[in-house]
Amino acid sequence: MRIGELSRRTGVPVPTIKYYVREGLLPAGRLTSPNQASYDDAHERRLRLIRALLDVGGLKVAAIADVLAAVDDPDQSVHKVLGVATDLIVPTYADEEPDAELDAELAAAREEVRELIARRGWLVDDGYPAAEALAAALAALERVGHGAFSSVLDAYADAAERVARADLAYVAGRAGLDDLVESVVVGTVLGDAVFASLRRLAQADVSARVYEGDEGDEGDEGDEGAESGSGRTTNGET
Repeated sequence: MRIGELSRRTGVPVPTIKYYVREGLLPAGRLTSPNQASYDDAHERRLRLIRALLDVGGLKVAAIADVLAAVDDPDQSVHKVLGVATDLIVPTYADEEPDAELDAELAAAREEVRELIARRGWLVDDGYPAAEALAAALAALERVGHGAFSSVLDAYADAAERVARADLAYVAGRAGLDDLVESVVVGTVLGDAVFASLRRLAQADVSARVYEGDEGDEGDEGDEGAESGSGRTTNGET
């Protein structure tokens, strides 16, 4: 296909496609004449991956180049390639001003995360970005007086394991590594949004059952008591 057709099929403007080629993100097309090049399905798949990393993953061009280098490295396992992609899209936290108390809280949170990983038997390397992000979140909870939140970490981990298995079951049917990485990036970023929304819905349901149900029962009992009292007063009975 010509570059115009590639642009129409992917929704990526021609100048942008040429920019990706210049930056080495997209292989050049096969020259069919001095001024014409032909592109194929592999170019379309790669463009889709680039756009997923850029638009969904929020990665910069340099980071996208790192992911694509891993994808194109025949010595990299699928696990390593997916690790490169997901590591780059995990939220990071800006460094704070040095503070002994904050350092102590973060150190304690890191140890708690290490214990969680060991307890769960998770095959995660030290220094994994998600582990550091979890430690930062736990340290923040401690600072705002909710350190006891760590008591539900294993319940969260149970849910996370089920979601992770569902994630990988979804991407398992993808044929090419480009498609696999694209699915993981899109699934991780948008899947986080889906899971957060499902969590809110479940919280609303549980809250209604636990709290509104109690209030309703108390209200019914109060109404019954009022009716009984009113009847006794009207009839003059005790």
